[in-house]
This record gives sequence, C-alpha cells and structure tokens, in this order.
Amino acid sequence: MSHHSLEDLLRAAGNPVTMLRNSQLGAYVYPVVPSEFSNWRDEQRAWRETAVLFDQSHHMAEIAVKGPDALKLLSHLTINTFSNFAPDKAKQMVPCSHDGFVIGDGILFYLAENELLFVGRAPAVNWIQFHGETGGYRVDLVRDDRSPSHPRGKAVVRRQYRFQVQGPNAAKILNKINGGPIPDVKFFTMDSIRIQGRRVRCLRHGMAGEPGLELWGPYAEGEEIRDAILEAGREFGLVPVGSRAYASNTLESGWIPSPLPAVYTGEKMRKYREWLPAGGYEGTASIGGSFSSDRIEDYYLTPYELGYGPFVKFDHDFIGREALERLSREPQRKKVTLAWNGEDMARIFASLFVPGGESCKFFDLPIANYAAASYDQLTRDGKIVGLSMFGGYSFNERRALSLAVVDPDINIGDELTLTWGEEGGGTRKPTVERHRQAEVRVEVAPVPYARDAREGYAKGWRTRQA
Repeated sequence: MSHHSLEDLLRAAGNPVTMLRNSQLGAYVYPVVPSEFSNWRDEQRAWRETAVLFDQSHHMAEIAVKGPDALKLLSHLTINTFSNFAPDKAKQMVPCSHDGFVIGDGILFYLAENELLFVGRAPAVNWIQFHGETGGYRVDLVRDDRSPSHPRGKAVVRRQYRFQVQGPNAAKILNKINGGPIPDVKFFTMDSIRIQGRRVRCLRHGMAGEPGLELWGPYAEGEEIRDAILEAGREFGLVPVGSRAYASNTLESGWIPSPLPAVYTGEKMRKYREWLPAGGYEGTASIGGSFSSDRIEDYYLTPYELGYGPFVKFDHDFIGREALERLSREPQRKKVTLAWNGEDMARIFASLFVPGGESCKFFDLPIANYAAASYDQLTRDGKIVGLSMFGGYSFNERRALSLAVVDPDINIGDELTLTWGEEGGGTRKPTVERHRQAEVRVEVAPVPYARDAREGYAKGWRTRQA
C-alpha cells in the first residue's frame, strides 16, 4: 500500500519508533566522493598536522531564499537573533518545532540584500520550503537536493561545488592560490579570493578544529578549482579527504550532526506532516542504538542539549519560542565527548574472532554509526543518565570517541557505562547483524575533544560548554 504523506505513513505504522528503528534505509550515506584517496588514518592526521581538502559538494541539500520577505521568513524559523546579521555573514541556523525541539541545523549564508542560502541536511531544508510555500511570504525558493546516495553510474550535477581547505597549513595554501594574502575576515564572515583567475566566494570556517576557508562556486567550475587547490597544496602536504574519514572530524570538533527531526507528533505539526512526502527523509530515516523507548518524544532534543544554548535569543518571534522560554528556566542536559575504554573496545573486536560465538555489534572504523540517528544509552549505578549519539574512532587521539548529551549532574572525568548494540539481537535494519550487547566504560570529556579546537575556535556553541 502506498502512502502519500508522512502523516498517512504514520497512521498506518502505528508507532513511529517501531517504524524508524526497523527502517530499511540504513545509515546516512556520504555520496559520490571516493571512500578514501589514500587511507583514512593519514587523512585524519592531515587535518591536525598539515592541511586537508574536504569535498562537501554532494551530501548536503541547499535552498536559496530570495525576496523582500526572505529575512522575515528565516528569522521566524530559527532560535538565532538577526539583529547583527548582514550581507557577507553566516550563522549556524537552528529551527525548532512548536514544542521547542530541534528539527535540524545548518549554515545560513547572507549572500546579498534579500538573498540568503541555507546549506544542511534535508529536515531543515524541508521546514524552510514548507513555510516559504505556505506561509504567505514574498519569497522565491530554489532547492537543490543532495546527490543520490547511489548514482548507479548516472551523471551527478549540483548547482554549486563546495570545498573546504582546513589545517595548520591552510593559510599558506590559500595565499599561494590567491596570489597574495587572503582577506583577514572574522569567523563566519564571507569574502572572496581568486583561483585560476576566477572570483571564488569564501567563508572563514574551522570545521576540523584548525583555521581555513569554505569555498564555493558554479558546479561546472568545480573540477578546475579542485585541481588548482591540490596543485598549490602539494608542497604544503595537502591531503584530499574521502567520504570515509570526512564525517569523523566532528568527533574531535564537537558537532552532533544527526538528531532525529522532531516532527512526528504534535497537533501543530500536523499540516507539516501532511505536506511532507511519505518517502522523504522523515519517513525513511532510521534510529539505531541501545536506547529503546516506545515514546518518539524521548528521542527529541532541545537546542540546549545540543550545545546551541548561546544561540537562543528571545529578541524576536520564532516558532518554538514560548516552549523554549519555559525550558530555559529548568536544568538542562549538556553536550559532552565520551572517551571509550580501550580494553572494552578490544573485547568488542575480539568477539569477531571466536568461532561459534555470538559477536558484539560491529564497530566500524572510523565511523561506527549504523543508523541515520544514533541513540545509545548511558547509565550510572543502573540509572540512565544520558544518550551517546555519534561515534567513531580518532586516529589522532587513538581513542574511540562519541558525542553525547548527559544529565546536569554529570561532570568531566566521570565514568559512565555505555551499552553498545541493540536489544534482542538487533532490529531489522539492513545495517544490523545478529549480535549481543556489550557494556563499555566511557570517560566524560570536554567538547570539543581536540585541544586545538577548544583553544582555537571562536567563542561559540562548540566552546561555551567546555
């Protein structure tokens, strides 16, 4: 039976948790970019020791918003203040549901007067498009979806290429390409440089915990620009990073990229669910991990839990404001990094080599997530005290790490127990083999975990809780 909308799908499924925990979509795919250019260990080392080229052209969706109500629309959809927002600036935009739970996040670029561009995962793009089309705003919208997860040999075309040059040697490489010093702009401020005689827009960024720029332009020019960057970076140890290592940089820098969008419940969200297609991200996304609750609301997260507390500004009217004003007066769970015990990790891998035995859930390297949204339970003295949400391995730190949200009374240095693997031998997701659960000791650590990121980032959501 086919379903037209997400609301139709949810009615038929009964419990959204059961539907999402057994989704057949599997893990989030980073498409088109090769898995490795060299090997993921050296690619990780390069963002700490020399410099890297990230190709972000394919795994994110974009929506351009243009018109006299562009700022009015986007301000109404996000916790962020727009009082200091101006052309050539960018910000981490965080839209919430009417109940104050995060739908997604991404980067909002203020390109020119009445012209903005949002780049991020599909849930936030969908939310912007819905309100732009149904809210009576005077805007024009142009959407460019992420590249197919499995192109099957077909040509892939985007509106724009999007690269990042990051690392200790990034400035030397960019100065060489530009034919002189690059503009000295503040964090999350835009300018332009010259590459191969072309004007290329850039954003001051620091995704890997090191300084650098994000660069973008017409997709047709992407290959030429990429080749020029690689050639200029050769003498400075520039390393292109494949899709396998790319996502693992967030383990060191502290961004939780995939909270479950809080759209599956609430009467005020019904019209949105009726607008969303059944086969979209929200209808096919997967939940994985040892935390299991029949209430989908237990998987929702607030901006405060994800480290976006400093962004919440009650100087404007926005969806979710009333709920967040209430929440702001209560104790909040907080974001931390978890460092997994090496001996316990060794036992997980050793279980793969016991003939006839039931192995632990496979911990893939360098990213261990096997669902679009990961939720592993954390306990202390048998009580659940938090959720581990995004995990993997850092060759730079020689540690398995994960990003988590924990109760207010959990402190840096505390030891918790993480349950790795799903109950009952695992759900029906195609990424889940039959396995047994394992308990892993984890130490609560700062976020960002990498010292370079903690000390080098501009003051903001990644550093405020450290």
